[in-house]
Amino acid sequence: MSDTRPKGPFSDILVVDLTRVLAGPYCALLMAELGARVIKIEPPHHGDDSRMVGPFLKTKSGKTKSGYFLSINRGKESIALDLKALDDREIFDALLARADVLIENYRGGTMEKLGFGWEALQARYPRLIYAGISGFGHTGPYAQRPAYDMVVQAMGGIMSLTGHPGSPPTRVGSSIGDLTAGLFALGGISAALYDRTKTGRGMKVDISMLDCQVAILENAIARYVATGDVPGPLGSRHPSIAPFAAFATKDGHIVIAAGTDLLFARVAKVLERPELATDPRFRTNPDRVAHWQALQHEIETALASRNSADWLRPLEEEGVPCAPLNDVADVMVNPQVAARNMIVTALDPDLGPLKMQGNPIKLSTYDDPTTRAPAPDLDANRAEILKELGLE
Repeated sequence: MSDTRPKGPFSDILVVDLTRVLAGPYCALLMAELGARVIKIEPPHHGDDSRMVGPFLKTKSGKTKSGYFLSINRGKESIALDLKALDDREIFDALLARADVLIENYRGGTMEKLGFGWEALQARYPRLIYAGISGFGHTGPYAQRPAYDMVVQAMGGIMSLTGHPGSPPTRVGSSIGDLTAGLFALGGISAALYDRTKTGRGMKVDISMLDCQVAILENAIARYVATGDVPGPLGSRHPSIAPFAAFATKDGHIVIAAGTDLLFARVAKVLERPELATDPRFRTNPDRVAHWQALQHEIETALASRNSADWLRPLEEEGVPCAPLNDVADVMVNPQVAARNMIVTALDPDLGPLKMQGNPIKLSTYDDPTTRAPAPDLDANRAEILKELGLE
């Protein structure tokens, strides 16, 4: 397995991945993408819960595999351990003795009940980086509550900002509660590994999914502090910049993001409405934000005469940030996405080549291969891991 891992700055790092579903596995995936060896610890019999979550792909033998699981766990190794069983606890301890990083995403207090909490592990493995990813972190009144992405999207305020005014509560289309936690965990682990190079000591990285949602509210918190008004959903519109939204054309919608007065003047030129740039309602960005409904009407009246593609070309030529509204199929064949190697192929032995998302972290010193090792079957690497540990 080690020969097929991408080379990267973590090539000498061993990660024990005691996580399931999305937030923790995503963090461990990113570490694998940066070169780490990741050994995934799964419960016996059924493994990671996400193995049972669709979409499902039919193998050559007629069985099915979870595409969801495959895309988040590629390039890892798997061993099934029952951490309540003495023999399996000994295997787990042997792995931790060699590991640089342990990632777990149980609710607060679970690892302590198993005897593998931070204080116990710190005493036995002082160089170990312990990363706990949970719904609410390991402190505070909610520490032992369970959570999923939807729970923290709701509690963290992001859903209150998503959708259109008056619409029902709307979940962000991607699992941003899980994914942001995985990303912040990667940052915390990287910082802890750097600190260890100076101190020789490991540390605990405590990541709360709710914390991460609060951390990305940026403009919404700033607006509330400045005005006292509670922000709500605005559709595609930016609360503080105009025009900065999706606008209807003759055959669909395009995004126009004109963040300065100069860019707005260029938009007006392309629309063949140069007078809009000097209209008192639209002369400055605060003016445009204050009169955004009138501005939207003027822009969409002009855009209605042509198809989206016919507007995007001149806007791009004028240097105006703009975009079509791509769906996933469009993204998969986008030339910029392809040029950046953001759709890679995992070579699954049961499914054949399988396309999935690539690694957005591009490092000048390391190659970004177009292929990846597949996600492991449950317990697939048990024999080789036990042999390596001298426990076969």
